[in-house]
Amino acid sequence: MASVEERCAVSNQDDDGPALDAIDQPWDSDSTTRPSRSGHRKALGQHFLTDSRILNRIVAAAELVPEDQVLEIGPGRGVLTRRLVQRAGRVVAVEMDRVLAAELPARLDHPSNLEVVHGDARSIDLAPLVGEDKPYKVAANLPYYAANPIIRRLLEAAPKPELLVVMVQQEVGRSMLAKPGGMSILSVATQYYAKPSLVCHVPPRSFRPPPSVNSSVVRLDVRSQPAVAVADESAFFQVVRAGFSAKRKQLRNSLSHGLGVHPTTVGELLEDLELDGRRRAETLTLDEWGLIYRGWEERIRGAA
Repeated sequence: MASVEERCAVSNQDDDGPALDAIDQPWDSDSTTRPSRSGHRKALGQHFLTDSRILNRIVAAAELVPEDQVLEIGPGRGVLTRRLVQRAGRVVAVEMDRVLAAELPARLDHPSNLEVVHGDARSIDLAPLVGEDKPYKVAANLPYYAANPIIRRLLEAAPKPELLVVMVQQEVGRSMLAKPGGMSILSVATQYYAKPSLVCHVPPRSFRPPPSVNSSVVRLDVRSQPAVAVADESAFFQVVRAGFSAKRKQLRNSLSHGLGVHPTTVGELLEDLELDGRRRAETLTLDEWGLIYRGWEERIRGAA
C-alpha cells in the first residue's frame, strides 16, 4: 500500500499556472522558525504551495458547501484561494504582505464572494471579519514561525471556527496528533480544544521555493466544549505546564518542580488520585490531567 506521502504529494506544478497567558505558550513548545515566504518581503516567511494535489486535498478536507464562510490565512498568490471561492459562499483572506494583498483580487478576476484583508492573523480582530455569531471554517498554508500563535488564537478566541485545515511543519503536526506516550504541551493544548486528524504529509518539492523541512496538513475539528471540564482554563494549563517542566523526569518530580512544592506533597496528591507518580507527563491522557488539576485545586482550597 502506498504511504501517506506517496498518496498525497507527487506533482511539482499547480494547474493554475507555472510553479512559481498563565501558561505562556503551550503552543510555542514545539515551534521552529520557518524559512521566508514571500518574494516581495522575505521577512514574512512562508513558501508558496504549488502542488495541485495537495491544494485539492486541503479543499476536500474542509468539506466546503456553497453556504460556507471560509477564513483563509496567508493566501499568497491565490492558488488555494481560487479553489475556495469556487466552492464556498464567502471567503475572507487575511494577507500580511501588503503587495500580495493588493494584487490578489485582480489575480483572481475579482470574484464577488472574496474579501481580502491586509493584516496579521496573530493580532487582527476576527469578529468583524467573520461575524460575531456566524459559523466559519479555516483553510491555511501557515508560515511556520506564526503557526502556533495563529492556531492558538483561533482555538481560544471567540468566535471559534467549526474546523481548521492547516499546513504546519511536520514535527508540529505530529505533536498535535500525538497519543498518550508521546504527548507534549502542544498535544494537550490542541486536543483540549479540538479533535485533530492527519490529512497528508507534504514534501519540500511541493513548494516554491522548497523549504528545508517536511510539512503536514492537519484537520482540527473544534469541540463544542473542551475535552476536559475545568473551572479555570488558565489554572489547568498551569498544572499541565508544571508537569512538562522537567523533561524525562517522573511525574512526581516534574510537578514538584513546576508547582514549586515538595515532592512528598505531589506524591500524596497522586496517590490519592490513584496515579503512579513514576509515570512521565507524556503518558497522561487529557482526563488524567483534568483529574490532577481538580485534585490540586482542592488541596489549594483546603490549605487556604
